[in-house]
Amino acid sequence: MASAAATSLPTLASPAPRVSFSVSAAGKNSNGLPMSAGARRVPGISVIHSQRGRMVAAAAAATKMPPSARGGDGEKTFVEEMKDIAMSLHTEDQARTVNLRNATVEGYLRFLVDSKLVFETLENIVNRAVVPFPWYAEFQNTGLERSEALKNDLKWFREQGHTIPEPSAPGTKHAAYLKELSEKDSQAFLCHFYSVYFAQSAGGRMIGAKIDEKILNKKELEFYKWEGSLSQLLQDVRAKLNQVASTWSQEEKKHCLEEVEMAFTYSMDRLRHIFT
Repeated sequence: MASAAATSLPTLASPAPRVSFSVSAAGKNSNGLPMSAGARRVPGISVIHSQRGRMVAAAAAATKMPPSARGGDGEKTFVEEMKDIAMSLHTEDQARTVNLRNATVEGYLRFLVDSKLVFETLENIVNRAVVPFPWYAEFQNTGLERSEALKNDLKWFREQGHTIPEPSAPGTKHAAYLKELSEKDSQAFLCHFYSVYFAQSAGGRMIGAKIDEKILNKKELEFYKWEGSLSQLLQDVRAKLNQVASTWSQEEKKHCLEEVEMAFTYSMDRLRHIFT
């Protein structure tokens, strides 16, 4: 592999057409919380301003598709709607950020440590499954869990003589935000749950393989290994995500889709550790 090659950002699936739209303020969801139009700003997060104009009322387009476009075999699932919006956020400028020439072990360790915190947080939330969102329990023991694998990988780095850093802002801020959402905004939380796990299993896995080859002498980390068929694990979780979303109103679905950009931004901030 050429060290100068730049690889694309983690993706949730195959590219989809970009959609321009605007979203008006949307009232409240079933949890009684205001649903804002567009992604929310969170202190310390580098929101991708160039994307904001076309951000997520693909939500609006998706949830207002005519019956003929959403019925029968041609119906687009809710997970597919999230995937389409996530793909519209990828740009050439962002792709250039992920350049293997800039990868370092130190940066990779920062990324892994922050990723472990985020995955641990997601796992703890669904394992707790507190009222009023008992459906979180549907996402326990999916086989996609990554915190234990990351724990083993960090142990291996320590055994090689590397110092393991403490979690940094991209990890701690995302973890805190996930906890907040899990208690107050289940639709937005589900968006982050989907984005974190599915990005890791797709583009994240591809980038990991290239990084492992470049700076770890082809050592394959546990982070990029799953027990059983990964495609089947993903399909099982897709089905559960779609089932949960099928109980939501159109406004609640739109609200979830409006959170995709924020989830994408948090993931990008973690990923930048590797290349800076």
